[in-house]
Amino acid sequence: QVELVQSGGGLVQPGDSLRLSCAPSGGSLPPYTVAWFRQAPGKDREFVAAVRWLGGGLKYADSVQGRFTVSRNNARDTLNLQMDKLRPDDTAVYYCAASTKPILELLLDSKYDLWGQGTQVTVSS
Repeated sequence: QVELVQSGGGLVQPGDSLRLSCAPSGGSLPPYTVAWFRQAPGKDREFVAAVRWLGGGLKYADSVQGRFTVSRNNARDTLNLQMDKLRPDDTAVYYCAASTKPILELLLDSKYDLWGQGTQVTVSS
């Protein structure tokens, strides 16, 4: 059974950058859609960004468009999230996710089968 292992995260000031990574353990990343979600205290988990399968392109939440960059490195078998111009409202636990079959509703967390352990990102002055 493949598990997703996350790295990165931490405490930064507004305007700073952070990079999150997600790598599989016990196998490879499935060749389907992979994504990042986040959950702030007292809020539901929300979609952040995704890499669609079969070269279908990238998708971002409006709140991170232009500041975050999602990428999949097939050579290293990793999923990354570069977060620039961080704001206090980006504070959350971030999760990587992967689907093990083709999906269309990439914004729905229920469509993903594999999840990372979560990484805290705190943006505060």
